Amino acid sequence: MKRRTILKGGAALGLASMMGGKMALAQGLEKVKAGFVYVGPIGDGGWTFQHHEGALAVQEAYGDKVEIVWQENVPEGADAERVLTQMALSGCNIIFTTSFGFMDPTNAVAAKFPDIKFEHATGYKRDHANVSTYNARFYEGRAVQGHIAGKMTKSNKIGYIASFPIPEVIMGINSYYLHAKKVNPNVELSIVWAFTWFDPAKEADAAKALIDQDVDVIASHTDSTAPLAEAAKTNGAVIGFGQASDMADYKPTPRVSSIIDNWAPYYVKRVGQLLDGTYAQIDAWEGIAGGEVEIGEITDAVPADVKAEAEAMRDAIAAGTYHPFTGPINKQDGSAWLAEGAVAPDGDLLGMMFYVEGITGEIPS
Repeated sequence: MKRRTILKGGAALGLASMMGGKMALAQGLEKVKAGFVYVGPIGDGGWTFQHHEGALAVQEAYGDKVEIVWQENVPEGADAERVLTQMALSGCNIIFTTSFGFMDPTNAVAAKFPDIKFEHATGYKRDHANVSTYNARFYEGRAVQGHIAGKMTKSNKIGYIASFPIPEVIMGINSYYLHAKKVNPNVELSIVWAFTWFDPAKEADAAKALIDQDVDVIASHTDSTAPLAEAAKTNGAVIGFGQASDMADYKPTPRVSSIIDNWAPYYVKRVGQLLDGTYAQIDAWEGIAGGEVEIGEITDAVPADVKAEAEAMRDAIAAGTYHPFTGPINKQDGSAWLAEGAVAPDGDLLGMMFYVEGITGEIPS
């Protein structure tokens, strides 16, 4: 698919959109121009690919009532603010910014265009009435993966490739480790920080470093298939998981399951609300129950009993009868965090910047 330019309109079109915005929204818009800002390429096979699939679902759902535009490979920082401004001036009614590091640029540009709706993925700042936030409970999927990892490791060493030290990533590490430890008290977790969302070379190096430490199960919170490609070179000695997308090319092993980010329902809903006039500012955080986090097929490389247990956990999370962060859980320093039977409040999770007891090493500053 060819990269598409977003610069079809100009300042005059943007100003016209702003002048009519409030009146049109109350009645619903006849047509919506929706912009999507991506941190990586749409062909990354992971995070950005899934967001773009959601954008395409919007086009399919509404046909000629919607125009979608996008920009790939936007760095987190000043470049993001420039791209967002250009999108706003090109006549977009709503702009989705799809990476944590776009948070401040999103709010800065939203202040200048109060009649354009801005939606930021995985962030928490809603400094203006036209900014909404949305996220997915990825930690639910990490619990399922952790169970599989704890059951399947032969070396008792499991690994995690982490992107950046933010709560979303720390949540995943903790959930993965806790659920591996529950079924395998001897398990040890090694973490490699890649300090990137998408860099196949760095992600491959991180996987190699883990494999050199005798890690035989690898989870990742980066965007490419590179970790699975490295695992595939071990002739079945190392397994892993699809991240953000199914990464089905690596079935049935080394990819034994996956976390699939399904953004389509959210994008279709929010654009639809602009069309029918029901749009309002929100902070959304859905998981397995809401369909935004899906567990990809658990392949036959996983023993039948382990597969059944993992699927039962998935179903219990969906039903609301199990929460991955249920006490007793201590922090890394041994201090109490959650008492027996207590469930972690969302506020604790969204601000999580500590490891749980049993994980070694420090969170990078």
